[in-house]
Amino acid sequence: MIDVADLTKTFADKVAVNRISLKVPRQTIFGLIGPDGAGKTTLLRIICGLLRADRGQVLLDGATRDKMSKGRLGYMPQRFSLYRDLSVIENTCFWGSLYGLAPDLIRERADEILTVTGLSPFKNRWADQLSGGMKQKLALSCALLTRPDVLVLDEPTYGVDPDSRKEFWKILYRLNHEGMTILLSTPYMDEAELCHRLAFINQGRLLAADTPVHLKERLSHQVMEVRSGVRDPYLFDGLSGVLYSSFYGYKHRLIVEDIAISSNLLKTFLQSSGSENYSLEEVEPSMEDLFVYLTATAFAGSGAEV
Repeated sequence: MIDVADLTKTFADKVAVNRISLKVPRQTIFGLIGPDGAGKTTLLRIICGLLRADRGQVLLDGATRDKMSKGRLGYMPQRFSLYRDLSVIENTCFWGSLYGLAPDLIRERADEILTVTGLSPFKNRWADQLSGGMKQKLALSCALLTRPDVLVLDEPTYGVDPDSRKEFWKILYRLNHEGMTILLSTPYMDEAELCHRLAFINQGRLLAADTPVHLKERLSHQVMEVRSGVRDPYLFDGLSGVLYSSFYGYKHRLIVEDIAISSNLLKTFLQSSGSENYSLEEVEPSMEDLFVYLTATAFAGSGAEV
C-alpha cells in the first residue's frame, strides 16, 4: 500500500531521516516507535507530501505522491491545529470545504463521522471548550471527511487520559476493520502492542521492523525482574552482566547477558547492599524493554539492532 524507498531528509547539519525504506501493507495498523527526536514526525510529513525529501520516494499503490487522487490520504498532525473559536461542526465544515466537498456532502459525512467518534452531542461546542481527548477526536473527524484509503496519525493520543485513549483505539480498529490502512506514531508501548506491524526508528535510522511479537522474540538478551525494598533507579547501573536497567516505582527490570550467572551476581549484590527481602524472576521481554534497550544502545553509539 505505502512503499517508502531510501528516504533521506536533512535540516542544516542534522540528518532527520537517514535512508529509511519500509513497506506498509494494505489494511494494516502500522506503528512507528522511537524516542523524541528520532525522525518519526519528519518521516510522516514526507509521506503526506508536507515536506520534500532530499532523496528517495514514496509510492501509494504504485503512484507517486503528486499523482495520488485528492483525499486518498488523511493526515492528523501531532498538535491540535483546528480553529479553537469555531464549533465542532463549523470546523468539520470548514475542513471539508478545503477539499472541495459540496456543502450537503460535508454535512452528511460530518453527521456520520461525529456519530462514530462520539462528538454528535457536542457539535455546537467551541473547539477550545473540548477536553484533550475530544479535541483529538475532532481532529480525527476532520481527517476522515474525504473517506481516505490511508490515515496518517502523528502521536494521536499524546497527553490524553487512558479512557479516552481506549475509546480512540476502538475507533481506529473499527476504521481498520472497514478496510482503512492506518500509519501512526506513538510514544506509548501499550499502544505499540496494538499495532499489526511496527518500525523502530532512532536518530533517523530504521533499526527494526516486524510484528510486535516477533520484535520481542528477536531481542537476543534475557530479562529479569527484581523486587526489593531499594527504590534507587540507578542501583544496578554498572553491575557486571547487566546491560541495561530500568525502574518502575516498585521493581527493577534488567536486561542481562546470561540469566544463570546474573542471578548469582544479583543475589550476592543485593545481600551485600543490605536487602534481605527480595525476589528475582526471569520474565518475558516487553515492548518497553525492547524500546529502552535499543534507545540506550543507539545513544551509546553501538548501533545495536535486532
